[in-house]
Amino acid sequence: MNTLFVGNCWKYNDNVDTDVIIPARYLNTSDEKELASHCLEDIDTSFAKNVEHGDIIVAGENFGCGSSREHAPIAIKASGISVVIAKSFARIFFRNAINIGLPILENREVANDAQKGDKISVDLQNGIIKNITKNKEYKCEKFPPEIQDLIAQGGLINYTKKKLGV
Repeated sequence: MNTLFVGNCWKYNDNVDTDVIIPARYLNTSDEKELASHCLEDIDTSFAKNVEHGDIIVAGENFGCGSSREHAPIAIKASGISVVIAKSFARIFFRNAINIGLPILENREVANDAQKGDKISVDLQNGIIKNITKNKEYKCEKFPPEIQDLIAQGGLINYTKKKLGV
């Protein structure tokens, strides 16, 4: 199970809502690549064109607020983002992200310190975040083993299939 992620930081402020993550005009598709191609385009036109597999979003308060659309975490994950770190998350976004296997972590210090382009590493198993660029280390709450397994399986559907032996 891969629990170590390393990537470049994409930094956003408070209250990034689901309509900004994936605008409603694109909700007529469930194609993950199509959703990823429009991810965050209303606040960062460079994101979808330049995000690399493994990159990490770091944001302020209330990330994922707004509607309950599952398209938002799907678009983020499909764009190649490995982890989202924020000061806080909207509860339904938090649950949707976990359900699709997108790791999300709350840490105020990382959100305050990180800047766009910083190299960030995340060790989910041990609850350690490092800003490699700034040579700083942070602790975060580890997910319970079941949630770590759910993320490793790629989400709730695959996790359930594994549990059922399907």
